[in-house]
Amino acid sequence: MTRGIFITGTDTNVGKTWASLGLMAALQAQGLSVLGMKPIASGCQASIDGLHNNDALLLQQQGSQSIDYHIINPYAYAPAIAPHLAAEQRGERIKLSHIQHHYQTLAELADVVVVEGAGGWLVPINDQETMADIARQLELEVILVVGLRLGCINHALLSAEAIRNRGIKLTGWLANTMDLRTSKLPQNILAIQQRIKVPLLGVIPYLQELSITTIAQQIDVKLLHEE
Repeated sequence: MTRGIFITGTDTNVGKTWASLGLMAALQAQGLSVLGMKPIASGCQASIDGLHNNDALLLQQQGSQSIDYHIINPYAYAPAIAPHLAAEQRGERIKLSHIQHHYQTLAELADVVVVEGAGGWLVPINDQETMADIARQLELEVILVVGLRLGCINHALLSAEAIRNRGIKLTGWLANTMDLRTSKLPQNILAIQQRIKVPLLGVIPYLQELSITTIAQQIDVKLLHEE
């Protein structure tokens, strides 16, 4: 049975995409077939094949096999705004059933599907549903990416509580070092670790040049197997 993992973050721009890529590479190093999915993406660029998102393209490239872009990213919008606003601007409504259809296509082809959300856990996707409903609808476990910066403890604990309040499994978290000037980094990590009480899967160091291999080496996927 395919394992589905939803990658959410404590906010936008906390490293979800590169954490997803690193996780995919770490799982692939264990001999697993892995595909990525970015159900909804804003800030897309025009191409001869329609709108494409850079993050979704990276997930496509990291996949264990070649998959049509529009399966990986079924909802693509040009404006770099909240997904529900981008959809409204185009005159459409984001539908969970459409996302689920494409996810099932991927799930039939891989051992693991890594699904990256947009923004944080409760970013709206339409007038009633949020990113959280994607994880619930697809029955995915969740990994929380915590951007290590001022305020990260509060954001991490609020996000973890919101995930659990939806009755969804929080299977682990990743700490992403975003700013070396942030004081007390080890103490912040420990404070979160003591309170979230799910495995810390890895600490991603601050990288001048992003590297999937380097990030993958920081992620202990054996902790996922133990879960």
